[in-house]
Amino acid sequence: MKITKNGAIPTKRGSSDWFKGDVLIDEIALPDDPWRVHVLNVSFEPGARTAWHSHPLGQVLHIVSGVGRVQKSGDPPIDVHPGDTVWIAPGERHWHGSAPGNSLVHLAVHRATADGAEVTWFEQVSDADYAP
Repeated sequence: MKITKNGAIPTKRGSSDWFKGDVLIDEIALPDDPWRVHVLNVSFEPGARTAWHSHPLGQVLHIVSGVGRVQKSGDPPIDVHPGDTVWIAPGERHWHGSAPGNSLVHLAVHRATADGAEVTWFEQVSDADYAP
């Protein structure tokens, strides 16, 4: 058994390479062997969002508070609310963040591959894609 005490892992700001707007990331579980599961509590200020990206082994998002927005490439964005869970298929190109005028907190869960790959980042989400 391993217990990570509150505050042992410092909160990080989301990199402007991968996020637009103010985003805070708290790592709950690090992707160590043998599990390789990464669990994050991510807080988005209104208008903040990820860049387009994909996960080689997929991802699960669970909406904790606020109003969020998710989009799969080729589909329109969808608003999500507290208690909603979003399942993202392996390799599926997508983005997620807060809905316009709202903040969002979600849990993000994904696994790293055996070689440590967790995510492939693409371009930033355009304002037209974010709020069509």
